[in-house]
Amino acid sequence: MKVRWSTRTRCSSKSIRVLSRQYLTKRRQLAQAEAQLGKTQLDVQRDTPLAKEKAIAQSQLDNDIQANLAAKATVQADKAAVEQAEINLEFTNVRSLIDGVAGIATGQVGNLVGSQTVLTTVSQLDPIKAYFVASEQQYLAFVQRNPTVASREKTERELVLELVLADGSTYPKKGKFYAVDRHVDAQTGAIRLAGIFPNLDNVLRPGQYGRVRFVSYIRPAALLVPQRAVTELQGTYQVAVVGSDDKVSIRTVQVGERTGPMWIIEQGVKPGERVVVEGVQKVRDGMAVKIATATASM
Repeated sequence: MKVRWSTRTRCSSKSIRVLSRQYLTKRRQLAQAEAQLGKTQLDVQRDTPLAKEKAIAQSQLDNDIQANLAAKATVQADKAAVEQAEINLEFTNVRSLIDGVAGIATGQVGNLVGSQTVLTTVSQLDPIKAYFVASEQQYLAFVQRNPTVASREKTERELVLELVLADGSTYPKKGKFYAVDRHVDAQTGAIRLAGIFPNLDNVLRPGQYGRVRFVSYIRPAALLVPQRAVTELQGTYQVAVVGSDDKVSIRTVQVGERTGPMWIIEQGVKPGERVVVEGVQKVRDGMAVKIATATASM
């Protein structure tokens, strides 16, 4: 595998030279042992018929056979030594198992390193995962809209994610939904989600901050009010509605999901009615107010 933009960490050149010499020495010893094995085999082949004809002593053939067996054992031992030398030499080459970007090396030339030494960290950045959370209420609403596993998987495949970076700019490439965590965090009441974004130029890096947004569904004819117009009191939500007589009526409402600075109102307010968005804490039920139309900046 290759590592792009890597900071390389390697053993000292002196250690590599020592291991290289050891490897070459073991290879020469193996070659000599194989040559000796070939000689002993020829001796056995030559002396076997001579011993049968009583042309040479049987003890000479016995010595040839023993020498051949010893040569075979030497070859096996030298092969094992060569394999060990290859392993030791291979340890001087550090390779990443994945393509990605490596961090700054933690080891320097001359450091003693072992099998547990962390030299650097390599991150696979293309594609890159972006983690974000959804509230338990949002998750349950999604399940209600997609009650079966098949419908949920179909909706997830169709989601198009956008990534808003820390400087407020939008990442130009669209992402897609990747996975949902197995549990809801008991402390935050949120569930962790993950999306993946193409990152061929390594613009995105681990640890960056961003906001993920996407359209989970489209709700026609939704009634929206600014979030600052809604107050919460002991688990209930209220909105100050201004009637045609310019008097305030405090109503308990049933809220839905939030979308940007707005809040969906399920019940309690009708389309076209006016709500108080400034000075909500000051108004009281039945109070007469002076109407001023809210601007977009408000």
